Amino acid sequence: TVTCTVPRPIAVDTLLRTRGDRPVALGLTYEDGRRVVLVADDRLFANRALRTTGAGPFALRLVVPRYAAVVFDELHHGYQASGSLAGETLDWSLRSPWGWAVWQVALVGLVGLLAGGIRFGPVRSAIERRRRSPLEHVRALATALAAARGHDVAVRLMVQGLRRRLSRSGRAVRGDSDAWLEGLGPSLQSERGRAALAELTTLTRRPTRADEVLEAANAVETLWEELKPR
Repeated sequence: TVTCTVPRPIAVDTLLRTRGDRPVALGLTYEDGRRVVLVADDRLFANRALRTTGAGPFALRLVVPRYAAVVFDELHHGYQASGSLAGETLDWSLRSPWGWAVWQVALVGLVGLLAGGIRFGPVRSAIERRRRSPLEHVRALATALAAARGHDVAVRLMVQGLRRRLSRSGRAVRGDSDAWLEGLGPSLQSERGRAALAELTTLTRRPTRADEVLEAANAVETLWEELKPR
């Protein structure tokens, strides 16, 4: 059998009373200078009470200036060294009916999202497709026809393509290409455009060599830059 002797305090001070004159906090002083404070209601140390009532100054007077530091033992509150807010939240959600309701709503939302097949953003092609510029198209056509020795055909097709692009309907237009080229003169504002028109007109009126097909392509592109709708 283990027995112990409870020391008797030499002084008992009532630190706080209720309105009914019942003690709430007592201060016990012992012979060797030790002091123990007994508090009957732990709500005095709640965060809200410390912030909005006189419990804050009261609790502060209990430790200042007698103690240099205050240590709170949170072990009995469930906050151990290995605990965390996320872990406590997960544990609460598994024990509480409200937590189970939250999990069910989240699961239903996830299933609905997967069933709906919502795409987050537009579909993007994995292969970048770049269209050729009109100049690249004209030069490619000129090179192909020149290789087939269809020089005059190449120049004529380029003139027809320019006429189609400058037409209001955007469709092929039949008629005399020479007369149409002569009618472009008043519409040209720059010397560069007039020189390109003169060169293209000359090439359409005589047999064309292989090296002149590319010159015709450049002249067509110059006329397009000068006359295209803006």
